[in-house]
Amino acid sequence: MFREPWEAQVFAMAVSLHEAGLFTWPEWTEALAAAMRADPASAPCGEATYQAWLCALEAILVRKAVTDRDGLAALRDAWDLAARSTPHGQPIVLDARRAHG
Repeated sequence: MFREPWEAQVFAMAVSLHEAGLFTWPEWTEALAAAMRADPASAPCGEATYQAWLCALEAILVRKAVTDRDGLAALRDAWDLAARSTPHGQPIVLDARRAHG
């Protein structure tokens, strides 16, 4: 399902957000199925991949008004900058000011 150990973090986030009551499992199933239908290449052999899980999680966060697409883009840009600025082998530290636009 996930090619790298770090990719499984999206699974952990989905489980944590479900346990916190943000969404039901049927809502998650529909969001994941929609992500897989939108990009069939992200689901080889019918198995959901990291990209499908990430798209589903982002869709739920937007639908539940936890964030919006601009907020997700700002966070993505902040992570990209932090990753490019971090020496190989060091933990990536996200600057919270940049993550919130």
